[in-house]
Parts: sequence; C-alpha cells; structure tokens
Amino acid sequence: MVLVDSSAWIESLRRDGDMRVKLAVEGLLEAYEAQWCTPVRLEVLGGARKNERARLGHQFSVIPYRICKEDDWERAVALAWRLRGEGLNIPWLDVLIASIAIHDNIRLYAIDKHFIEVAKIAPLLLYQPGYGGSYNDHQGG
Repeated sequence: MVLVDSSAWIESLRRDGDMRVKLAVEGLLEAYEAQWCTPVRLEVLGGARKNERARLGHQFSVIPYRICKEDDWERAVALAWRLRGEGLNIPWLDVLIASIAIHDNIRLYAIDKHFIEVAKIAPLLLYQPGYGGSYNDHQGG
C-alpha cells in the first residue's frame, strides 16, 4: 500500500497536470495500492470546486481510507518537535501525513519536496513510481 499525498492527487487531477504524476497515480490505482487518509481528504476535497465535489467524493469512496486516530496526533506532535529540532518547519497536516506513513510502515507518494527533507531526519519511506508510472513494488523505491 502507498499513501498518496494531496500534492500528488491534486496534480494528477489537474487538466494540465504533470503527466508523470498522472501516470504514477493511475499506476497505483490500477494496482489497487493507492491509499488516502484523513488530512489528505481535507486537503483534496476541502479545496475542490463546487461542481467537482460530488464526482471526487464518489471517486475517492472506493479507495482504501486510513482514518486518523488520537494516537496519530500524538505521534505527529513528536515528529513535529523532532523536525523543528533539526530546523525543518513544514505544514502541520504534512507532519501528520508523514507520521501516519511512518507509523504504518508504508511508502508515501508526494511531489512536495519537503517530504524528501523529512525522510532525511525520520524513517519516512518515499514511493518512486516504476517505468512509465507503473506500480513499483520495491520498498526501496
């Protein structure tokens, strides 16, 4: 399973979005490996245009969903302190997303560059798509 960050979902949904990201998300969906979580839901659906909300809600309803629990917030606080101690300040929801991926020991597919910095400090596994966006089942990326 690969937790797909809102940065990748949003880019893949854009009409003129990066084709590599579109193919990577499609590859994860075709392999039934894409997952989303509570903060990603807020970022993607919360920012959706009024005329897209129902369609997106329906599309996302069939993708495995990881609900955020109270202990996820506690782990996110600990991760935020660790990152800030290393001089890295990133958006709070991204700290939460990273902490969920770390805790669940799954890879994160994101196009936000600050996740690369998080992976240098914490044991965050980043997903790298295979050739042509195909699903890459190798843990190392």
